[in-house]
Amino acid sequence: MPQKPWLFSRKKRKAKLNPAQDTSPLADEGKAIALPFRRSLEANLKILQAIFADCQDAVYRRMKIGGTQGLATVLIYIDGLVDNEIIDNQIVKSLLLEAPLTTLAFAPEGGIFNQVRDSLLTVANVREIADSREAVFCILSGFALLILEGSNKGLALEVCGWEHRGVEEPQNESLIRGPREGFSECFRTNTALLRRRLRDPQLKLKTSFLGRRSQTTVGVMYLDGIVNPGLLTEVEERLNKIDIDGILDSGFIEQLIEDNWYSPFAQIQSTERPDEATAALLEGRVVVLTDNTPFALLIPATFNSLMHSPEDFYHRWLISFLIRGLRFLGTALTLILPALYIAMISFSPEMIPTSLAISIGAGREGVPFPSIVEALIMEVVLELLREAGIRLPGPLGQTLGVVGALVLGQAAVQANIVSSAMVIVVALTAIGGFAAPRFDAAIALRILRFFLMIMATVLGLYGIILGLMLILTHLVSLKSFGVPYLQPWAPLRVPDLKDSIYRTALFNQRWRPFYLKPREAKKMGAGVKKK
Repeated sequence: MPQKPWLFSRKKRKAKLNPAQDTSPLADEGKAIALPFRRSLEANLKILQAIFADCQDAVYRRMKIGGTQGLATVLIYIDGLVDNEIIDNQIVKSLLLEAPLTTLAFAPEGGIFNQVRDSLLTVANVREIADSREAVFCILSGFALLILEGSNKGLALEVCGWEHRGVEEPQNESLIRGPREGFSECFRTNTALLRRRLRDPQLKLKTSFLGRRSQTTVGVMYLDGIVNPGLLTEVEERLNKIDIDGILDSGFIEQLIEDNWYSPFAQIQSTERPDEATAALLEGRVVVLTDNTPFALLIPATFNSLMHSPEDFYHRWLISFLIRGLRFLGTALTLILPALYIAMISFSPEMIPTSLAISIGAGREGVPFPSIVEALIMEVVLELLREAGIRLPGPLGQTLGVVGALVLGQAAVQANIVSSAMVIVVALTAIGGFAAPRFDAAIALRILRFFLMIMATVLGLYGIILGLMLILTHLVSLKSFGVPYLQPWAPLRVPDLKDSIYRTALFNQRWRPFYLKPREAKKMGAGVKKK
């Protein structure tokens, strides 16, 4: 019986997949191994060509410095990652047209290498490269690599010039009053946006490269002298433990370093707004920026911080207090209103005023489903409309949300599938959900809303109270990088309550949040006083 081609032995399979037996330059988990450069140009070029085999966007530009009999060089870069104008004017033109006018010092110990580096190239950022792994990383990061005959080192020239989205207003965190700038997918653009707002040399940036294959640039920014060293160390240790093929978005990092992965509540705050990230830095928090994504991570996060908006500080305190009160009221409605309706209708109708009970009963006449089925139908339809509206293009998505809700709600009432009171409850629930300033906070409440609906179906008002106690117990036990999630309410810290549901006047907020344990607690002097 002939052996099937896929039934080869396990031993052969291991031998075939064992990277130790692969002598190619890509033997080390898909990355170029660190082969030291030689003094032979062709030997170095052969190594890099083997690494970039079948990469037709890799460009190899051979040149002679000092005329036809001059020094042989090769310029290597990836087309699309570099600025061709810089390549032409500041590298190729300098080496081919200006180099013959100079006297090249062909010194035996790297004199020509030093002269090319110091006198011929007009690129600002130049790095010396000693092995193939570092060379490949620089090339794939948008650098151009210049290797010379007779030198065992190369020159990495920063000529990055790929296309990227500019600074635009964040669509998901729009404000009435405040800056209109948002983070983009370019890492350096994002760091510059923070540097513009904090012109302080104590603003530090530590970069690392996460992902065995993606080698994504990840930056940790903090204010030295304010941030708690223990918090900074914890963030760096968790980032260093990440071992994954690729980091495609900051969401990967958030899921890999958060404390409790099973919790529906976000323990790390994400934002597209540089002003909000700046405010977090001034509080003593750590900001993690990831290349190729416009979302920055703010560490640690609390439920209180997730319910705040940067606009709260751009308005006067009384306006902010009223807006925050409406925001917390809306989130409470979206969490308990459907469950409260089910409990009142099914278990405690005597608690409803008589006239209202008669009106609700008349509206439910002919509805064949119990209140829980009625509520689940409308809530699931609402979530479907919300999700479909997000995935469709902007104008079409808004039209689908408005028209779909109106048409389906009216049709469901006329068909006696649901009552008109249920439509009102679902509409109020949806409006309350939109009051939450962040998607992370809103989605958790939307999930727990179904849990409370089931508890109300089983135990009525007692089920709602029990469900809320379970949720509160989970929130009390939850931590974000060692910080209790319900700060400043549990454990209670009275001075920090000045910036919770109630926001006091700005001149009264002279201290940074105590739970962050900043090295410099005071953020405002006593020079501003109000009578």
